[in-house]
Amino acid sequence: MSGPRQQTLLLRPDPAYEKAFAQIMARIGRTLGAGGPARPVVVCVAGGAALHFYTGARYTNDIDAKIFARVMLDPKELQVAYADADGLTRLLYLDTQYNDSFALLHHAAYDDARPIDLAGVDARRLDVRLLTPLDLAVSKLSRYSAVDCDDIRALAVTGLIDAAALRRRAEAALPDYVGNLNRIKNSIELAVKLVTAATSRKSK
Repeated sequence: MSGPRQQTLLLRPDPAYEKAFAQIMARIGRTLGAGGPARPVVVCVAGGAALHFYTGARYTNDIDAKIFARVMLDPKELQVAYADADGLTRLLYLDTQYNDSFALLHHAAYDDARPIDLAGVDARRLDVRLLTPLDLAVSKLSRYSAVDCDDIRALAVTGLIDAAALRRRAEAALPDYVGNLNRIKNSIELAVKLVTAATSRKSK
């Protein structure tokens, strides 16, 4: 997971959300010790947190993230209160129980994840990345709840994914999927139709 840090996508988070998110990531970075690791520890963010960074759509209280190292985390230290754009007090926290084992993910999803720069987070110690919009959409097909549908629609309307690419990436991820293949294939078909409709309305 090496390579140049490039931010080619426009990110749209609420500044207060981004600040709270950065505080949590900085605290994770501090658990790595004074000397730090020989190479940056990668943290790859999925779920609603990644969606909010890409689209500014819906707030989420929990951060779903895969940390590619063994770190000692105190859940009480990994939560931050902040006021959103409407002045409402919210709590953001790292979900220490997050498990990606049952998600539909392309084998290259983490390698292709996009690094982001955060105030107060030293990228030489902690490399914070977001699943690409396409892999984020694919990861939402396993559960494919009403919220997941809304998230995929938001990515499509923002112009971050298209139906053909979603189908290709999702079908390429099927060989590694642990779950009901008939159900996930149906979710793919429904999501492709959803994205097609969303992008068609956007172009009119």
